[in-house]
Amino acid sequence: MNITQLRRFVAVAEELHFPRAAAGLGISLAALYSSIEKLEEEVGHPLVTHGGATRLTSAGLLLLPEARNRIAAAPPVQRTSDKPTGGKAKASKGKGRAPVVKGQPKPYKKRQGR
Repeated sequence: MNITQLRRFVAVAEELHFPRAAAGLGISLAALYSSIEKLEEEVGHPLVTHGGATRLTSAGLLLLPEARNRIAAAPPVQRTSDKPTGGKAKASKGKGRAPVVKGQPKPYKKRQGR
């Protein structure tokens, strides 16, 4: 079982509301649904009831303590920094001059003949 899927399952189990769990995890609702479905396929039983009110099934209630234990035993997640890395690259549109030519006068632009 994937630790990420287990974390998402525990978030749904604690919230009992898919949109709030997705917002708390900072992921899209579709990603949360797909990870829960993958976990249900791996387990072989439905873990959460999807119709009406969200509730844990008996298989979900059995998996919840084990999921919490596996998450606690897993190494901590390394967070990436929120600072942007680097700037936006700009394309030279032919207006710049090569460093070798700097300091020399610009050649005059030839006028187009008629």
